Amino acid sequence: MTLGHDDGGSADELRPVPRIAIQAFCDTTELAETLEAAGADRRMSRAHLKVQMGGLPAAVEFYGSAPTPNLVVVESKGKAADLLGHLDGLAEVCDSGTKVMVIGHVNDVVLYRELIRRGVSEYVVMPLDMFDLIRAIGDLYGGPTAAPLGRSVAFVGAKGGCGASTVAHNVAWSVGSLYATDVLIADFDLAWGTAGLDFNQEPAQGVLEALNSPERLDDVFFDRLLTKCSDNLSILGAPAMLDRTYDQQDHDFDAVVEVARSMVPLVVLDLPHQWNGWVKRQLCEADDVMIVATPELASLRNAKSLIDTLKASRPNDAPPHLIVSMSGMPKRPEIKPEEFGKALELPIAATIPFDAAAFGNAANKGLMIGEMDAKHPAAEVFRSLAALATKREGRKTRRSALDLGPLLAKLRLPKKAS
Repeated sequence: MTLGHDDGGSADELRPVPRIAIQAFCDTTELAETLEAAGADRRMSRAHLKVQMGGLPAAVEFYGSAPTPNLVVVESKGKAADLLGHLDGLAEVCDSGTKVMVIGHVNDVVLYRELIRRGVSEYVVMPLDMFDLIRAIGDLYGGPTAAPLGRSVAFVGAKGGCGASTVAHNVAWSVGSLYATDVLIADFDLAWGTAGLDFNQEPAQGVLEALNSPERLDDVFFDRLLTKCSDNLSILGAPAMLDRTYDQQDHDFDAVVEVARSMVPLVVLDLPHQWNGWVKRQLCEADDVMIVATPELASLRNAKSLIDTLKASRPNDAPPHLIVSMSGMPKRPEIKPEEFGKALELPIAATIPFDAAAFGNAANKGLMIGEMDAKHPAAEVFRSLAALATKREGRKTRRSALDLGPLLAKLRLPKKAS
């Protein structure tokens, strides 16, 4: 909690704010101008900040029909009862994982404790300068008790050529496009990776440089290795060259994923179709796993082996999500999706229709299906998978949206007002 102006620490000691989406709803032009100034500071250069007026009531109305970003900042000049009432309304429309910072005009410890009890991430009191705001936001995502910002979702094919990379890239693009949140694709198929091709990019550096320089692997160095594809999407490209062999050890990719997760809300791991120690480890360590399979017998057998292995290795996690790709290919005998899922004892998360022309044109132009044709059936599938990857499926999470546990754990006693 920050009661009033905080003079602790110099501006040079402020930590950079990671790649998050921030939306602020202000009651006063003073705060709006201060937030705009903070957004222009170099420490906020990675974040996407939008400032508008209207305070808490405007935020409740806005998010009734729109997804919430990583951080919502709301200002309230009203009485405590009004603030708490509007906050209950905001909780009803907040997506799971969204943090809320309340900026008030009342230096009240009792109010602070009630806000924390209701799941607010931080309560700060005006007047504030831009450095106070940057410090408060940075502490939410980089403090000693802060959890890693991002979640990792691993995509793997049940067999070669089933389109797992294409699915991963389209889902990642859809997340950035739908939710205005930053996404990173880590192309771990060192020899044959296609992330650069699919986004019409030629990464000069990427995952190999990160693997070869573990001692330098901080967020500054890591940021230099990324190739920006859009406002919300970056790739950590694979070398895709055969001038050497890539014999990585089981733990080599751990630091890369850890740094990536500290910088962006969603890390998409594009894993190669091979079986070795490090691939197995990344599948076992990911927050979610999506297995892409074609409706054929070989895919069915391989998918079962993967699912059984992951269930044994991840007994306390949800089972992997199963995606059937290239469904309905002309003249090819296929296993029906419902029979495919029944044989594996898993529901089908999505079925992607076969369309050689659409996917071929998109690949040749370095575009995603949603860019080529937002109304294409596959584009809708990728949007549904984007919701699944970000845990936004099924509309809003109710009441528990303001994630109480970690926040209560970091509750600290406020300083006595002098």
